[in-house]
Amino acid sequence: MSDNISSQDAELIAEYCHHLEHEMNRSTHTIRSYRSDLLGLASDLQTSTADHEVSSPVFYAVTLEQLRNWLAQLTRHGMSRVTLARKITSVRQFMSWLVRQDIREDNPAARLLASKTASHLPDTLSQAQIQEVLDRLKSRCEETEGTKASPLALRDLAMVEVLYSTGIRVAELEGLDIDDINLPRSLIKVTGKGNKQRMVPLTVPAVKALDAWLTRGRKRLLAEKHHTPAVFLGARGKRIGARQIRDVVNRLFSELGSTSASGVHVLRHTAATHLLDGGADLRSVQELLGHESLQTTQLYTHVSIDRLRQGYNQAHPRA
Repeated sequence: MSDNISSQDAELIAEYCHHLEHEMNRSTHTIRSYRSDLLGLASDLQTSTADHEVSSPVFYAVTLEQLRNWLAQLTRHGMSRVTLARKITSVRQFMSWLVRQDIREDNPAARLLASKTASHLPDTLSQAQIQEVLDRLKSRCEETEGTKASPLALRDLAMVEVLYSTGIRVAELEGLDIDDINLPRSLIKVTGKGNKQRMVPLTVPAVKALDAWLTRGRKRLLAEKHHTPAVFLGARGKRIGARQIRDVVNRLFSELGSTSASGVHVLRHTAATHLLDGGADLRSVQELLGHESLQTTQLYTHVSIDRLRQGYNQAHPRA
């Protein structure tokens, strides 16, 4: 809890986060973001009051004008439109919950308007770049005479193959358990946002890489005292963390030298874009990625069209 917010405000935030987790079934990432946004708002509003009286709660009486001033201050400090839009959503839904709990009579955040976010096409890799990444990983997995392949190399190849094969999120990869893998049917069971589960197909290379990791690599890393069901393990034999996965992927991207892209989400974007480039229909890609809204998936059609336009301009003699 922040030192400069009242205990009443802190309790309201804690109760709301409990509501998000147990009644709304929101993901840990979403709850963490909402909690951070609301704690930041309470702290900033407390600091801006004339008497700086920490014992006085702010959420019971915060006004639309105060919220607008708060957003204006964040804007002056250079906060992005995307982050501002998320904070507005956090506050609007929290205030709405306060009204439903009869804690407030009105929702001042209902009249907040988020600036339109600039359209931003996600970073993706070309098929040649993906192939280069995978070739590098495969070369590290090749067994030399008298030497076994490194279990970490086998793991990294399996992780990247699965990420590119399925487009799943980093948290979904991190949460995979042995029972979620069905290699004979080339399927994995993924637990996504809101604990919603979906079956996702695997490519042949992903199946081969997973099989090699599970049979030749995982057992060598598995810690004796930690019989974890996790598919992917860290160097100490425990379930791998999202940060470790990001480090692996970012290191591979930096080795390419031909892209500024970073983050595991690039593989998700790339998988979706390559599927659409290859003729997959939008609904299938939506189901694969676990998007609730088709509009989210449609962003990738713009990436495909943009690539088509680039190729057209380069190839057509009158372009």
